[in-house]
Amino acid sequence: MTSAPAVECTALTHVYRDDERDTHVVALDDVDLRVAPGEAVALVGPSGAGKSTLLGLLAGLVRPTSGRISVAGRDVGALSERGLLRLRAEEVGMVLQNPGRNLLPYATARQNVGFAQRHGRVGRRARRAEANELLDSVGLKDQGDRPARVLSGGQQQRLALAVALAGRPAVLLADEPTSQLDRHTGEAVIALMLAARERHGTALVVVTHDHHVSEALDVEYTIHEGALVAAPRRAASPGPTENPWAAPS
Repeated sequence: MTSAPAVECTALTHVYRDDERDTHVVALDDVDLRVAPGEAVALVGPSGAGKSTLLGLLAGLVRPTSGRISVAGRDVGALSERGLLRLRAEEVGMVLQNPGRNLLPYATARQNVGFAQRHGRVGRRARRAEANELLDSVGLKDQGDRPARVLSGGQQQRLALAVALAGRPAVLLADEPTSQLDRHTGEAVIALMLAARERHGTALVVVTHDHHVSEALDVEYTIHEGALVAAPRRAASPGPTENPWAAPS
């Protein structure tokens, strides 16, 4: 039996008004996209092509002009605002391009992860252990008691990924998740995202300009002027990546 897609868009179109230019802009034009559970998809293309708009639509942050979106088996267009909040809390992990927007600035790194776990189905002790594991996996084991606002941009970006994965989401939406990271750290972040899909079946939809990210994922789509213009490209599966923050053995 074929599994239902983690993400499915049909004839998705989004038009917004540009008041400065007194015109309407077609951000997405009749886009069809299907992402299977556990599949890792890269969205590439020039700035302004519609990549981030697509992520916002998948998360229910923006309502489409027309077309249908299904995420984790739920018809996004049919959900109320409360239903969308529940979808994002239970099924969708998000890493926004500005990492500070993902975080509670005055809460500690550990509290941020704990807040994202609030809808989890495991016990308190297991959640605490998993929170510590996530912080360790992004190199923030010693930063757990520091407020998110005092962390560096790169540390906030890594914490945002830990927070996004804390609820074991069905779908992870990530907008330029390595943009503030060096190559070595970026590779570890890629490995962490891929580990989430291996352990929990999380589907990944990642907007990126970094070819190291796109090459590590299963499928690459190019978006240009609001249209999905390229056939998917199968990427070679990467080998295991060691955690660069782990203590030497």
